[in-house]
Parts: sequence; structure tokens; C-alpha cells
Amino acid sequence: MEKKLIFNATVVSQGSPDFVLEEGAVLVEGNRVGAVGTSRDLCRKHPDAQQVNANGAVLMPGLVNAHHHLYSTFACGLGCDPAYNFPEILRKLWWKLDRALSMEDVYFSAMVPLHRCIRAGTTTIIDHHASPHAVKGSLSTLAAAAQAAGVRASFCYEVSDRDGTESLEAGLAENAEFAARAAGTPGNMVRGMFGLHASMTVSENTVSRAVETAKKLGIGIHVHAAEDVSDQEDSLKKYGKRVVRRFADAGALGPKTILAHCIHVDDEEKQLLKDSGTFVVHNPESNMNNAVGAADVLGMLKMGVKVGLGTDGMTSNMLDEARVAMLLHRHVKHDPTVAFGEAVDMLVRNNARFASEQFGVKLGVIEPGAAADLVIVAHYPFTPISTANWYGHFLFGIQPSAVTHTMVDGKWLMFDGKVQTLDLPFIAQHTRKLSPETWKRFGSMPEHKA
Repeated sequence: MEKKLIFNATVVSQGSPDFVLEEGAVLVEGNRVGAVGTSRDLCRKHPDAQQVNANGAVLMPGLVNAHHHLYSTFACGLGCDPAYNFPEILRKLWWKLDRALSMEDVYFSAMVPLHRCIRAGTTTIIDHHASPHAVKGSLSTLAAAAQAAGVRASFCYEVSDRDGTESLEAGLAENAEFAARAAGTPGNMVRGMFGLHASMTVSENTVSRAVETAKKLGIGIHVHAAEDVSDQEDSLKKYGKRVVRRFADAGALGPKTILAHCIHVDDEEKQLLKDSGTFVVHNPESNMNNAVGAADVLGMLKMGVKVGLGTDGMTSNMLDEARVAMLLHRHVKHDPTVAFGEAVDMLVRNNARFASEQFGVKLGVIEPGAAADLVIVAHYPFTPISTANWYGHFLFGIQPSAVTHTMVDGKWLMFDGKVQTLDLPFIAQHTRKLSPETWKRFGSMPEHKA
């Protein structure tokens, strides 16, 4: 079995218990962490291992993005009519762009953010995909991109009634077929969930069919919920109940399900989320960009709701997202004492726990038997670091520092600042040729009236 030894590192891990080990070392055996100890001890015991000197930098577990949209890549630089509220953003931008995507677009648009994941130390993503004119095979296409990159990934297709019966049926089938295949794939690198867009674009029959299939497959639902007040207004008008209550009554909630955003939820809905163990994913940068509000994640966490952190396709950098979460909630609360621990916990603890359950391997910790998903960050602690203060180092030392090495499943995806698995200049050259045609199709698409 191949052995790799990362030594002379400041090893930081959250777990039972948390620890900070200066002049530490981590032995990787195959695709698992084999041992953790002092550099002196492990170098003496394993002279045959491939050695990497971290030079005192921080070695930490890889990070998880709990809600991503890889397909959003071609929106960069794309011009569209002004959108003055969230429903207009959907109709004028996203629902036109996703209909413009070809299968080749699906693959290559994923490559750019996957490259960014590697550079940012994001080793696991949970993605939510839409391409109504390229549905069948889209999730396998994304999985192939993730495999080429080397990133651990979960995929689902965004089922919606908005694009007609043919697209709806294709989306339902794509989720079911991909999730079944992923569950049978050797290793712990790819998984599937059952995707729905949002309450406002899925009928009772669609939700019922999705929930029934998800339960048969033993997977969770992945859906946007109450991202904008319009989602709640639609649910009350059509069904006489609020969004989370609607999903609860349909049997969609539970510990395997993700409800992204949950900005406009009331106390009863929060209680439903807590009681069901549903995983809420907060996406602060996207929420600020869309001007839809700030979710009460501090209140939800206090009452015991499981809340994690995602980017909603805005970025692939979870280090940035954690600090933005802290700043946003201090700003909203007018209180400089809040959201310090919560912002880090959502990322390094809650995301890791959810992903560990989904992938069937221990993620987010450095301990024997855990997945060898590791990153080295060029933060050389310039003040004392310990278990009592490492969150401060995370937000103000690690966050602004560059990730230099990224390992997933025991394989180096980036070494000494150079991505090993993807050729970004080639990818960018190809996407520059693809995207103008995508933009032409976008421009010819009528605005969605759903």
C-alpha cells in the first residue's frame, strides 16, 4: 500500500476531541489516514513513505460545499435584461441559461468551478443541476467531470414542472437512474440525491413522485426552500400552507434531505426542520447578491436545527463563504459578538457530518480511518495557536491564505500550488469557444413565464 507522510505541519482537526498539533505529521495509507503524531515519531517509524515537508504551514481536513451549482459558470460576463426582484432573476437569467445548455456545456462548464474547488481546498461538493434541453445523462456527465478532477461529489437533477411534461419526466428518471448507479459505484467518491427546484415550480404530484422514489432508493431530497418571499406566497396561494409545512406533509423532510436557503421561514417551520433532522444550507453570498434577505441561521442553530454552508454557485471557495457568513450576521444583528463560532461550525462540523453520512466515509477530521481528504494552507501561525483559539486563526489567518496542496482520497489534486488533474488554460480555451454559442441560444430564448 502506498504511503505518504506530511510532516513539519501545524495539524488542525475538529472532532472528538478537537486538536492542534504543532510540528505534527499525518501518515496517509492508500486512501485513508493511517496515523497522526509528531513529525519526529512518524518520520522515524515510516522512512519508506513519500515525504512532504509542510514547513510549519497548516494541515487541515478538506472542506465541503453543501449546495453548489456547477452549471452556472457561463453566466460570467453574460448580459441580460435588468432584473429587479428574485422572480425576475430566475426568468431573465437562470431559466434561460439552463435551457441554453448543451451536454458539452454541462461537462466543460463544470470543469472551471471544479478547478476552483481544488485551488480553494474544497474537496467535496453537493451539486444541484439543471439543463432542461440536455437532461438524460447530464448527471453522469457531471460525475465524469468530477472524476477527472478528482473531487468527491454528489449530484441531483433539478426537477420542475416549469418546462413541460417531457422535461419533467426526464428529470425524474435522471435522478432515479443516476442515484441507483452511484450507490453501486465502488468507493466513496460519488453519490446521488433527488433534486427538486422549489415549491413554486413543483406540483403536488411531482413532489409525491419524487418523495416516493427517493424513499425507495434510500436517498434525500435536495430542494430550494423559501429563498424568496415569493416562494411562500405561491405556496400559501396554491396549497394553503407554507413551504416547509408542504414538504413535511409530503414526507420530504428528514436527516438525508437538504433544504437550501430557508430565509423566509417562520417559527413553526423552524420547529419542523428541527424535529425532522432536515439539513438546512445557508448561502450568504448568493443571498446578498440576489437581495433576498438573510436567513435566521443563528436562531435556527440555537434551537437545534442542523445548518450547513454552501455557495449556491456564486463561488467554490468555502473559506470565503465562512467569513462572509460571520460578517453578514454581525451586520444584520448590529452585534459584533455574534456568528464567530457559528460560521466556522456550519462549515467544518455540520457540512462534514452531513457529507460523511451521505458518502459513507468519515470526512472533515484527521484521525486514523478517516478519508485522506487533506489540504495544506500557507498560514504559518504568527501568534500562538491552540484548540481554544483556532477559530480565530481559521477566519483571520487561514481564510486569507493560499491553499498550496489539496488531496482527495489519498491522491494529490494540487501539489505546491499546481493543479495536477485539470489543465485550466485548455479548459478556458475550450469554454471560450463554447460559451458564445450558448449565449446565442440564451439570447433567442423567450423569457420564462412560469
